[in-house]
Amino acid sequence: MSKSLRERAEETSKEVHDILGLSQDDHPQEVTDAIEHAIIRALVEERYRCADLVRDEMEKNAHKAEDMAEKVRAVNSVLETTLNSMR
Repeated sequence: MSKSLRERAEETSKEVHDILGLSQDDHPQEVTDAIEHAIIRALVEERYRCADLVRDEMEKNAHKAEDMAEKVRAVNSVLETTLNSMR
């Protein structure tokens, strides 16, 4: 089972307290809250970044698709003209 963001923040808070040599009683809730908020902000920013990348790629592909469709229409037009002239 995967850990929740809160559980990850609590573990990281304990690590921060250990690294800094602080007591676990020194503002544990505030540190955990700050870490959890930082994780959430990072996830939201990455989600937006990924959505922007997908949108940009789809716009590129839409442009390519339109170019290809124009080429197909041009070929179809030539074929229709050729077929009509054969009648």
